[in-house]
Amino acid sequence: MPPDPSRRLTQRDIARLAGVSQTTVSLVLNNRADAESRIPAETRDRVLRVIRETGYVADPAARRLAARRNRILGVFTYEPVFPSATGDFYHPFLVGIEESAEHRGCDLLLFTSAPVVDGRKRVYHQDHRLRLADGCVLLGRELDREDLTRLVSERYPFVSVGRRDDAGGPVPYVGADYRAAVRELVDRARALGHERVAYLGQGTGPESYVDRYRGYAEAVPAPVLVAPGDPAATLDRLLAAGATAVLSEEYADAVALAGQARGRGLSVPGDLSIVTLGDPTRPVPTDIDFTGFLIPRREMGRQAVEDLTELIEGGTPLQRLLPCEYARGATLAAPTHAKGPSA
Repeated sequence: MPPDPSRRLTQRDIARLAGVSQTTVSLVLNNRADAESRIPAETRDRVLRVIRETGYVADPAARRLAARRNRILGVFTYEPVFPSATGDFYHPFLVGIEESAEHRGCDLLLFTSAPVVDGRKRVYHQDHRLRLADGCVLLGRELDREDLTRLVSERYPFVSVGRRDDAGGPVPYVGADYRAAVRELVDRARALGHERVAYLGQGTGPESYVDRYRGYAEAVPAPVLVAPGDPAATLDRLLAAGATAVLSEEYADAVALAGQARGRGLSVPGDLSIVTLGDPTRPVPTDIDFTGFLIPRREMGRQAVEDLTELIEGGTPLQRLLPCEYARGATLAAPTHAKGPSA
């Protein structure tokens, strides 16, 4: 006897029509990891067929089951606090993610339950809920290598915002082309007559640092790497190296260096040009209009969702780098004692 069409179907109705137990229907509906090993494919297909034929697919859980997806995309950040303030470095990424998800008719699920241990967050923890989403966008300067390796090995659909090294296989990402952007800045500085262009930063660590420094090292004949620290000592080392232009890995270090230089009566950019390699990663008050480049953060978030939805639909994992935008600013000019453009 068919169920009464005036009332909502239940799992018990589906179980009776499919000739299986209610437990079997529940396992299939919730897409339990152990369902495939416990339920024969023929039984699973019969349950799915009943769901489609009765219209029970209108239920979100059943829809996920019938289509193998539920149009919910996860977003996970490795930052200790989920970035939500409009002034936060990660906010434009989230705006792009939201816009693209809305355009594609998907909902977003923010994975905020991961505990912070020793300043680190992990995608995988005791109560992780990755399977609630069809796939996930990952945000953060440094992504946990064990997480990436497991995500790749389990073939869980995900896309990283930012270039990532392989982790047991290619990691899908949408990143910024820092190498090309930094090379362009060096070329501009040298064309103005700067013969000694120094690099202020670590140059190692996260892929974003490595890519920036690599672009710098490829563009100068004699790299000068100065690690950030006390602004006075930093300026001393740069001047001792004969640098007339400095590329600053972190925006805040550029602000501190400019303040120290001006405090000693040096002209910025006349005596020392200071160029920033991206947007501020943390709030730092300044009225200086720095020359540098802007990271396409909003577009990176938008395209990460595009690539993720294609991946969920069975597409090929992609690795893409987007160009950065040159910011003219007012802190790069010919040195006061320039000998003319370098060869």
